[in-house]
Amino acid sequence: MKPIADVTPNTWEFLRDPMIKPTGFREYDARWRFPEEINLPGMQALGRGLGTQMHEAGIPPVIAVGNDYRDYSVAIKYALMTGLMEAGIHVRDIGPALSPMAYFAQFHLDAPAVAMVTASHNPNGWTGVKMGFERPLTHGPDEMSRLREIVLNGESIARDGGKYERVDGVLEAYIDDLVGDFKMSRSLKVVCAAGNGTAAAFGPEVLRRMGVDVVESHCELDYTFPNYNPNPEAMEMLHDMSASVKASGADFALGFDGDGDRCGVVDNEGEEIFADKVGVIMARDLSRLHPNATFVADVKSTGIYASDPVLKENGATTDYWKTGHSHMKRRVHSLGALAGFEKSGHYFLAEPVGRGYDCGMRVAVEICKLMDRNPDKSMADLRRELQTTYTTPTLSPYCSDTEKYDTLDRIVAKLVAHQPGGTLAGLKITDIVTVNGARVMLENGGWALVRASSNTPNLVVVCESPESPEQLRAIFNDLDAIIRTESNVGDYDQGF
Repeated sequence: MKPIADVTPNTWEFLRDPMIKPTGFREYDARWRFPEEINLPGMQALGRGLGTQMHEAGIPPVIAVGNDYRDYSVAIKYALMTGLMEAGIHVRDIGPALSPMAYFAQFHLDAPAVAMVTASHNPNGWTGVKMGFERPLTHGPDEMSRLREIVLNGESIARDGGKYERVDGVLEAYIDDLVGDFKMSRSLKVVCAAGNGTAAAFGPEVLRRMGVDVVESHCELDYTFPNYNPNPEAMEMLHDMSASVKASGADFALGFDGDGDRCGVVDNEGEEIFADKVGVIMARDLSRLHPNATFVADVKSTGIYASDPVLKENGATTDYWKTGHSHMKRRVHSLGALAGFEKSGHYFLAEPVGRGYDCGMRVAVEICKLMDRNPDKSMADLRRELQTTYTTPTLSPYCSDTEKYDTLDRIVAKLVAHQPGGTLAGLKITDIVTVNGARVMLENGGWALVRASSNTPNLVVVCESPESPEQLRAIFNDLDAIIRTESNVGDYDQGF
């Protein structure tokens, strides 16, 4: 049967019939508020549709499934698995997990497909599924569009042969794969910040296995998230990490999001280093080990990748690409890049460093190895070696899921019309890159970006100035003035 598009809790139909708000099918994964936008029969329908898509794609009907640490995630997962088994799929349940642990399970269990029940960094009340067929890749827009059609049009096909299997030991194998026999040769004290999310069950153990002195920060599992929502792109979490570094005298802090595929960094001076600049630090180090490497950076990231003298000296090249974990994974894979870096804190470390998927724990391990290779330097020293630029955090003004893409199209058209002779902060616009929203390039190397969020009802705004905080504010104000010509754009989620 076709799912009902309007979700109505506390009704007879809500307990019986699949209800799914169509906007939950996003560019590269699925996310809904539960139970306001999807019910359990709706999640079962999603599983049946995903299983049907597996058969349609011609892959063996075996899938690894995990769930994050939220109080409703197990119920969501069992509904999803029921649907998968209805479609004739052999489900291998790895239990509570990080998203990258589920991706690892595809390799470890030789499973053709993966489905991870998680709301990622979204606040409590959200749920969703990250899924993929071709490791280490996850669904992109084409795959999500087809899945949406199968589910919402009632095209799912029931098949015999469905099976459930609980699989133990994946967590231990995942940590062994991350750390191996590596041990630190320098003394290192690190704050591990988990925001009481799933990464609390992983981060401290991974760091201690390497011989790191760990300062735990909100590493008690608590799915109410009593301190803050675990999101290392949010200034609230970064500020808390900074306070922990200053109080403990740690060498730096590492912070992980709700499903552990992202990592944030604060240095030994309490300075919050946005992930795109941490990426430059890592790219510098990796390009010494692997000359002439290719890197990928998302369009929200700093322009330093294109101008950094160390990267140039080491023959490195950087490709700027669409924001989003699926887009970035695919670009890294297709280019044969060594790594990809996203301002949100997703890092995609490919062979021989990693397996190509985004893993916050892998980043933690590699940052500790980087520090071990630079025993005479602190994290603040490495930060100061970079060109100084002034960058906003990721700013997300509200715009509904049903309106955000049309709204963005109008904003981009206005910016393009403004380009001939136009300025931001008195600086001439030299180019507008429209591969993902609009990245407005300025004559002094500064830039301003506006795009639509792929997973929440928001636009996304990031600006950078190579000259001063005052110029940064002026660039933002001029961009925001154009954005504000659209009356349906609401307040920003945070300031700077």
